[in-house]
Amino acid sequence: MGFNLHADNTADPQEVRNWRVHLMAFIVSMGSLAMGYDTAVIGGTMALDSFKRDFNLDAASSHRRDTLQGNIVSTFQAGTFFGALATFSRGEKIGRKRALMIAVLIFLLGGTLMTAASGHLEIIYAGRAIAGFGIGSVSLLVPVYIAEMSPPSIRGRLGGIFEILSQGGGMCGFWINYVVNRTIPTGTRTQWIVPLGLQLLPGVLLLIGILWCPESPRWYAKKDPALTHPPAGISSVNKYYLKRLFQKGTRNRIGIGLLLMAFQNLTGVNIITYYSPRIFETLGITGTDTKLFATGFYGVAKTLGMIIFSFWLVEKVGRRPGLIYGAFIGSLPMWYLGGYVYKSDPASVATRGETSQNGWGYLAMVCVYLYGLIYCATWQGITWVYCSEIFPLDIRMLCVAITTADQWLWSFIISRTTPYMITSLGYGTYMFFASLMIAMGFWAFIFVPETKGKLLEDMDSIFGAQTLDSSKMKLAHNRVPTETAEAEKGHAPSVEFINV
Repeated sequence: MGFNLHADNTADPQEVRNWRVHLMAFIVSMGSLAMGYDTAVIGGTMALDSFKRDFNLDAASSHRRDTLQGNIVSTFQAGTFFGALATFSRGEKIGRKRALMIAVLIFLLGGTLMTAASGHLEIIYAGRAIAGFGIGSVSLLVPVYIAEMSPPSIRGRLGGIFEILSQGGGMCGFWINYVVNRTIPTGTRTQWIVPLGLQLLPGVLLLIGILWCPESPRWYAKKDPALTHPPAGISSVNKYYLKRLFQKGTRNRIGIGLLLMAFQNLTGVNIITYYSPRIFETLGITGTDTKLFATGFYGVAKTLGMIIFSFWLVEKVGRRPGLIYGAFIGSLPMWYLGGYVYKSDPASVATRGETSQNGWGYLAMVCVYLYGLIYCATWQGITWVYCSEIFPLDIRMLCVAITTADQWLWSFIISRTTPYMITSLGYGTYMFFASLMIAMGFWAFIFVPETKGKLLEDMDSIFGAQTLDSSKMKLAHNRVPTETAEAEKGHAPSVEFINV
């Protein structure tokens, strides 16, 4: 017995919980580092004086500014939506590894366009959309790859690495904007080029590192007609896929996955992530430097929450309790923020030049950080892990593509409407999302089963379905394939398995 950081079960031997499987999860999660960075950096970059000058945001009216900021942010989410949907067939046909390499190349193209925009909003839009397409593909492929490579006792932890790097990338994006604002003169384009250009680094590291990673053993198994059906060709299985999606035991999983991804966005977290300088402005924080500094600590809080999730909560507390307590407890800081803005109207006070903060104002800032920590320790990581592990092997990539696209669709909706909500609703924005979180807690209590420590092949019985011969698939749960010459040619290989 004793203290440990993995799920308490006997489904896999201790030997498979080793450094190699952790390193593989870390390498492929470099894609989520790029995702988190690109998602978070844009809000602070739009707040830089040089960016506002070069892209004519400083001369725009309040409504025009809201529209332009919403366009810049939401074109990325639009790209991610289509990237997630368009990638599943490629991931099934050529494998998770090769599809991920293609996704990274697309992301690097989009990031390059953004960096070279030179004051042209049209190029920013194009770059954001293309980079978003690549990130949408990454956000589908990486969680599936990690889930399929992971021993069940640490599957949540390895999936958490994806989210740690995502939040770490967001934290880097927040702080890099602060640093460039402090150190690079406003009069030069370099001030906004640096934060946008740095998004290319994790993409390059992933492209290099993935050459060392093996293909998913469950993808190899799925390509073997002796283990699964239907036959390997994507074009010949459309009717089969459609039938499987609506079967008992699958349709409930699709519904839970879709609602989880929608609710993850309806917690309100992205109103702070995408527009953190605007949020701190409503709390009376003035000056670009000060707002970016406050935003940087929000990134720290989210990353810390993700570490708590990955190394303790997800495997020891579990998925279902994390969702329930995360919703109820996480709503408390949001309620306070709404009440504080309603009572004190700090933005109007700051507009009149009264910039002093009292204890209630500082508590409001603490609530922003506390909310980010609670959210990342629960709903942020659990949602991605849960949706990557619950679906049947034969249609897993399709199901995860649907739920991932749903996540980005709701992210698009929230990012597009948030500027107007902040301007029009004020304190009501916070109370709206706090109310939704209470409803989410009750929903999770009633409808979400626990999956902690279970084999991927056991999910059918948990959700009321028994379709494939799961016993044949369990041989791969704690192993990785040796990529033989036959496998490299794209045939269903006679795979040699080696311990991780």
